Amino acid sequence: MVGSAMLFGAMAFTAKLSSARLSGSQVAMIRFATGLLPALLIPRFRASAFTFQRMDLLFYRGFFGGAAVLCYFIAIEKTTAGVATLLNYTSPLFSGIFSMLFLHEKISGRVLIPMPVALAGVFLVVQANTPPGQILGFGILCGIASSLLSGAAVTAMRAARQTGENSWAVYTSFGLFGTLLTMPFAIATWKNPTSSEWLALAATSFFAVGAQLLLTFSLRWVDAMTVGVISQLAVIVAMALGATFIGERITTTAAIGAALTIGGVVGVVYVTSLAKKTVRAADEVAPEA
Repeated sequence: MVGSAMLFGAMAFTAKLSSARLSGSQVAMIRFATGLLPALLIPRFRASAFTFQRMDLLFYRGFFGGAAVLCYFIAIEKTTAGVATLLNYTSPLFSGIFSMLFLHEKISGRVLIPMPVALAGVFLVVQANTPPGQILGFGILCGIASSLLSGAAVTAMRAARQTGENSWAVYTSFGLFGTLLTMPFAIATWKNPTSSEWLALAATSFFAVGAQLLLTFSLRWVDAMTVGVISQLAVIVAMALGATFIGERITTTAAIGAALTIGGVVGVVYVTSLAKKTVRAADEVAPEA
């Protein structure tokens, strides 16, 4: 799980390198298309990937998940890898609300303690990264949208898993609908990558697939609370790589905001996990994917 979180953070960093000239939507489409390869090329996985019960729920999971990643990669393009990842990883705040509204699950009142802390942290990060004179920059808006859409995708994924869908069918719906969703935007903004950009794109795809496979592997033993805490490591890795190698500045206000956000999200995951004794870890946290 630690390896998965670190790879997700590295993926955000290489996605930033890829989007220096290329559009975030083009990077996202290539990431999705590559992510489909295990389900298409490995016979054992392919059989499971195309065995499903509720196509409607898989569509919701794939559509919202694809839209979330599209917004996430655009946020990486327009802001920094660290800020975009931080905003994307606040999705547990929304998935809990959506689960209460659409899956009729009860949420403990204790969630009202860490949630304002996380929201205050988001406010500080947003304030530190919004140009003067603007309420919200476009990249920040995309980052917030990616979190909200990711929360919807997690809710759809949990509903699908509750109806008996296997994990490979859920995974493949994410890649398939994500590819179809990002394709029009990618084609409209397409630029032929250079050799160095192809290398960055390959690294982004490799890290994304590796992170997802490690996450899936770890879920056999790791509970939802542990996944929720460790997954926040991706934010720290993305921020550290961006600051170290491409000079992404982390102000004091942004650092304080990031700490509050991560702490608040971890608190929300902890409180939520107490009320869901049998929930699968994968259903609690949806980092990027």
